[in-house]
Amino acid sequence: MSNTTKRLRWAALVTGLALLGSVVAAPFAEMYVMPKLVVPYQAAETARNILAHKTLFTAGVFAYFLTFLFDVVLAWSLYHLMKPVNKPLAQLTAGFRLVYAVVALVALNNLVTALRLVTTPEYATLLSPEQAQDLAMVYLRAFKNHWYFGLLHFGIHLVLLGYLVFKSTYIPRLLGVAVAITGIGYLLTSLRPYLAPDLNFDFAMVTFYGELLFMGWLLIRGQRIQAPLRVKHRADRALTAV
Repeated sequence: MSNTTKRLRWAALVTGLALLGSVVAAPFAEMYVMPKLVVPYQAAETARNILAHKTLFTAGVFAYFLTFLFDVVLAWSLYHLMKPVNKPLAQLTAGFRLVYAVVALVALNNLVTALRLVTTPEYATLLSPEQAQDLAMVYLRAFKNHWYFGLLHFGIHLVLLGYLVFKSTYIPRLLGVAVAITGIGYLLTSLRPYLAPDLNFDFAMVTFYGELLFMGWLLIRGQRIQAPLRVKHRADRALTAV
């Protein structure tokens, strides 16, 4: 087994495991914790829910944090997985995911601020309870607004990743198409508030399956990846020259 094949298989394993971690952490925060505690535009009720379930809200924030950290790992592992296809494009693709992760981590600070506004007694000396609750709701909304802006970069990343997967010879082309479609779904979801604000449709909820298929293939078949022949030939020539 060549060193390139070993590196590809290692990158496939890390990518699959990081995607699996995201698949567990992100839905817990986004589809369980937030809908359970945050009542849209009802600041007082939301504040009462957070106070009554402070541990659950904190767990949701931590789950988001883990998800975005996994994105940093994925920027690195996907670069190494796609580098044999086109190194400059793999770098650009990884860069978009890294930018997304940074934007998302910065946005997460809004949730931390919202939590402190409704749970820290010192704020009572500066704001009335109603003001603190209203401001906390503003920060909760700001998190989603900032995060969704970051999803623009995430969507571009997935479209580029889909192209790289499609052009590779060691991952099925259909997975590249599926990943690119997922990226287009995220792009449309992120742009919808600006281009079609009256359209109440989440494209990403329909197209998200691409990443899941990619993750499943990497975890099940990733350890059978073989380096492309042209890469093997370059490595052999380098060894011969030495």
